[in-house]
Amino acid sequence: MRRLLVTASVLLALAGSLAARPAGPPPLPERLADTGGGTQLITAQAPRADSTTGTLTWWDRRGGGWVAAGSAPARFGANGLTEGATRVQGTNTTPTGLYDLPYAFGIEAAAPGTRHPYRRVGEGSWWCQDNLSRSYNRWVDPRPADCRPEEAEHLVGYSTQYARALVIGFNYHRPVRGRGAGIFLHVDGKGATAGCVSVPAAAMNRVLRWADPARRPHIAIGTASGRTAITRY
Repeated sequence: MRRLLVTASVLLALAGSLAARPAGPPPLPERLADTGGGTQLITAQAPRADSTTGTLTWWDRRGGGWVAAGSAPARFGANGLTEGATRVQGTNTTPTGLYDLPYAFGIEAAAPGTRHPYRRVGEGSWWCQDNLSRSYNRWVDPRPADCRPEEAEHLVGYSTQYARALVIGFNYHRPVRGRGAGIFLHVDGKGATAGCVSVPAAAMNRVLRWADPARRPHIAIGTASGRTAITRY
């Protein structure tokens, strides 16, 4: 009997210790100011504003909470991250904020299972970044005369990065001239990006298989803390 009492006391003490242990922080999406209103979310978080690397995580909303569906190392702009609302084109910075994902594209065929609208890159496919063009921050095929080639990306020329990609809706729906154009989630190149977010090819394929436009996926980009903290968006 005494042994049973001792055992019971130990179990009660252990239970009390576990109950007193502080709970961990809630999942990152639950700490964001906004998640876009859908049931899928991608977070791209860097440690600091001057970081060029961080983590991309994709999340599902289930049973009233958010559950991580996968994660991968991410790369950001060569000059780090900056507030999307005041970003300046040509600064090699990744814009922070919350954005939708209008469509996917790629030089390669869509990854099996891709549900997002998918545009195949051809020889005539360009992304216009010319502030003087009517097609500013738009896919053009063919390139119009008012979009100068030196102010546009010939998409087929980026065989690694644009093998498969998702358009990030930064400055897309109501473009502000000089704010920036051609911000994508794409496959890693040799190093930091010119302002996009990039991940390994296998992760890009996983994201494309996971993303379901019917569930309104968005991407939140930001830092762990400070003025560009991801929790602000």
